[in-house]
Amino acid sequence: MNVERWQSLLEGMIDAVWLVDPLTLHIVAANRAATSMLNREPGDLIGRVVTELAATPEDQFFWKDVAAGLTDHILSETLILLKDGSTVPVERRVSRVKLSTEIVVYQVAISNRAEQRRVEQELENLLAELRATLDSTADGILVTDTDGGVRGYNQRFAELWDMPNELMIRKDDAATHAWMTQNVLNSAEYESRIRTIANSALTETRDVVALRSGRILERVSMPQLARGRPTGRVYSFRDITQQLANESRLQLAAEVFESSLDAICVADPQGVIAAANPSFERLYGLPVEQIKGRELWKMIRSTQYALSGQDFLKALAHSNAWEGEASFLPQSGDEVPILASLVRVVSQGKEILHYIAFLKDTTEKLAALQRIEELAFSDPLTSLPNRALLHERIDFSLELCEREHKKCAIVFIDLDHFKKINDSMGHIFGDQVLVEVAKRLRSCLRQSDTAARTGGDEFVLLLHDTDALGAEAMVNRVLQRVCEPVVLGDLTLTITGSIGIAVYPFDGTTRDELIKNADTAMYQVKERGRFNFRFYQRQMNVDSLSHIKLDSAMRAALAQGDFLLRYQPQIDLESGRIIGAEALLRWHSKELGDISPGQFIPVAEETGFIIALGQWVLTEAVAQAARWQAAGIGLVVAINVSALQFQSSSFIDSVAAALSQAGLEPCRLELELTESILIHDINETLARLQALAQLGISLSIDDFGTGYSSLTYLKRFPVQKLKIDRSFVNGLPDDESDLAIARAIIQLGLALRLRVIAEGVETERQKDCLQDLGCHEYQGYFFAAALDSRDLEAMLTEEDKDLQSGPGKV
Repeated sequence: MNVERWQSLLEGMIDAVWLVDPLTLHIVAANRAATSMLNREPGDLIGRVVTELAATPEDQFFWKDVAAGLTDHILSETLILLKDGSTVPVERRVSRVKLSTEIVVYQVAISNRAEQRRVEQELENLLAELRATLDSTADGILVTDTDGGVRGYNQRFAELWDMPNELMIRKDDAATHAWMTQNVLNSAEYESRIRTIANSALTETRDVVALRSGRILERVSMPQLARGRPTGRVYSFRDITQQLANESRLQLAAEVFESSLDAICVADPQGVIAAANPSFERLYGLPVEQIKGRELWKMIRSTQYALSGQDFLKALAHSNAWEGEASFLPQSGDEVPILASLVRVVSQGKEILHYIAFLKDTTEKLAALQRIEELAFSDPLTSLPNRALLHERIDFSLELCEREHKKCAIVFIDLDHFKKINDSMGHIFGDQVLVEVAKRLRSCLRQSDTAARTGGDEFVLLLHDTDALGAEAMVNRVLQRVCEPVVLGDLTLTITGSIGIAVYPFDGTTRDELIKNADTAMYQVKERGRFNFRFYQRQMNVDSLSHIKLDSAMRAALAQGDFLLRYQPQIDLESGRIIGAEALLRWHSKELGDISPGQFIPVAEETGFIIALGQWVLTEAVAQAARWQAAGIGLVVAINVSALQFQSSSFIDSVAAALSQAGLEPCRLELELTESILIHDINETLARLQALAQLGISLSIDDFGTGYSSLTYLKRFPVQKLKIDRSFVNGLPDDESDLAIARAIIQLGLALRLRVIAEGVETERQKDCLQDLGCHEYQGYFFAAALDSRDLEAMLTEEDKDLQSGPGKV
């Protein structure tokens, strides 16, 4: 077997590769990577029986099946036998390759997995050592991911938090967090603190957690980083209850307390304050030196629970902890509303050691509650009126205009490309831009006008007592003002907006109608390039209505069976025979007549109806192909697949179901995918294509060269065919650009062992040119337009008659 001319191709491959004679199972060619991996001299592999390298019974059986013609491919992990008798773990792929019409070999491609196995073993050892370290530490350790999910904890953590065995066995993240929350003294503050820590991914924190059991824990949290980016957080908990019992360690506890925003103090068994943190100093109004020695119970009283002074001692004697709303009496004498959490710390002998008070100033919270009524009618970010207040003012303005026979205008503003600002620079920067735009809008308006933010980057202006000319002048001023450079720190940014205008009473007489029509006009500006304004015109709604009617008619047509399929023959350029047909969707409406796919397909894609429509095409085309198969007609039927249909979670299952239900051999079905589908989420797309390829169907790239042509996906994706778009065929053979592009696509397909088909072939000169360039197949009006199934069958019958009548009559 002469395979020497393929040696240079083998040497260009990174993986170890050798070729095997399918009859004798002798190795007929191998690259240097193969001999190097097997520790053999160049040429040492040639002539050897491939089973000599097999180290497992499975491999021996596989090659016996190959010799018997029972199998032709395999992809799996196995062991390869080296020259010295040792083995090496590898991933191997064996494929049947046809080098020419006479020469068929098996290509064996090998990837060495020894290093990967070694690294995996080292990782397992490292994880075991880490677990042993965590379980031996004196601190309780909790590890979470960036979303708060529990990755793990040690036994000491479970002991400190008194976690029940049932919960530890169940490993329920939500239940674990709930257990921790219900066992802390101040649940609300604990949850707030956890949220603060979670929102500060790179911050190291140190604070104190008081449990209902009376145990006091020092909590330290540190971010867990991988390559400089946060991947989680590690919490360590240390029981400092006994530390607080030791007077000499109170200063250490005070240092821990310093980072707390809550006012914390420690009192002796008589209630006399012994230590306080800076927040307590600020709350009381005196330095800690002057606070020490004062009685804690004289500072706190609760009218809600009718507690004061020694009453707190009775409450603490019952459960060692008390929490609730209270009042705090600072040095100034002006009572401060607080949320108080009090803990009684006792020894193992039930002797009182200390009292600890956690006090949170709720003055701002109560003030915020008082402002809720105000905020209900304003946008919290820009302070502009919100949607509710805008609607009130529009209704009021419309009533005045109707009564006084005046006009007013609604102006709908949408900032251009604002999402890119949020995505690239962050929402904080985007919020600053919105605040600046709001200021500029205010500066353009009269006192009788209103500017409101209705959501996101949308603003609505109410221009009272103005006509179209006045609205136009105002909008020109707004456009000019908004597009002035925005300077935020070191960055200068230019913002533009698209504006739609609706004027009362010409463009609507109700609030909702005017806002809707202004919004419609704004979208017309978006479609025509942005950064402009446009008055509402009734034709805008007419266009939208016709769009809606077309969508409704499509749905009815599918239910009524008005859609049908036509099949355009695909011809092999070498033999001139019909070898396939592309299924093309047609719609004949009883009311609207024949409707072009270019008219209804975009609407179907926009509304999502293309998924149902594509499923119908798939089912019908597969059923027709199955009927041809049963009649002995060996055609491959090609179907176009839309992006929405391909990305549908049920698409692969629907293809498999259609093949199974119709009884069609998978090799009789070809799916045509556009390049835009293939570049969307490469990994997900690759998984879907591999699943389709495993079904046994063929995959082709439609309109190749018109989108994002990439050698990367051609190399990775299991496609078998490229289709040259008709735009590159139209100018053949005279247009040099079209000729160069067609030649490049065909040569690329040949190099990658892909078949190439050209669409839109309308002249014999185009066909001859494509044939000279090496194209494999074509379709187009030169041979035949799209036909119904019976006409195509008749054409195939006539073709068979011509073949039987003698050569040269194809």
